[in-house]
Amino acid sequence: MLYKMEIFNGFTSSETFTQLPDSFIHLIKEIDDITELKVTLYAIWRIEHIEGHFRALREADFETQELGLGLEEILLGLGKSVERGTLLKAEHEAAVFYFLNSPRGRLSAEAFQKGQWSASAKGTSAPMRKSNIFKLYEENIGALTPLLSDMLREAEKNYPGEWFEEAFEIAVSRNIRNWKYVDAILARWKEKGKDERKDQQDIIKDARRYTDGEFSEFFK
Repeated sequence: MLYKMEIFNGFTSSETFTQLPDSFIHLIKEIDDITELKVTLYAIWRIEHIEGHFRALREADFETQELGLGLEEILLGLGKSVERGTLLKAEHEAAVFYFLNSPRGRLSAEAFQKGQWSASAKGTSAPMRKSNIFKLYEENIGALTPLLSDMLREAEKNYPGEWFEEAFEIAVSRNIRNWKYVDAILARWKEKGKDERKDQQDIIKDARRYTDGEFSEFFK
């Protein structure tokens, strides 16, 4: 039975990009085990998106579904990564963490082994995933540009996340697939308050309110 490759639709301007150390590219020819390669790349990606000073991963942070590997395979990949030196394994009391073998990682691993990190500092954050607002834009308006991506990120800071879906629904119901229109709705809600509608029909009816005043320019 022939294996059918799943076609990738391509990278988008709305996603984040993970930096790879130049020296890792030279290591690729040395890594002949796909499990080790997957685990190492996953560690670089995940640690890159951890906020705060304590940037390390536990064994449980290597997600089997994301990697397409079983737990035993992940442990084998971690062992090989540590043996090669791309990752550092540090233990203190009952806790075990993996650090990148970088200047920051080496200092952090040493400090952790000496017990210099408090328990509250040992949390890891989930990797940055595609924001819902970018998904809504692509599904309801169209392809993103770098400028629009910046505008959407700014909107995420200014408005509650639960507002976006309803604002896009209003724009679609009026057939105005325009980010400025969506942003105007959000700005009005923030300035004058937002009525909490109970169902989809209320949302569609409510869209008629946005054809007057400062919104009329979007219908031209």
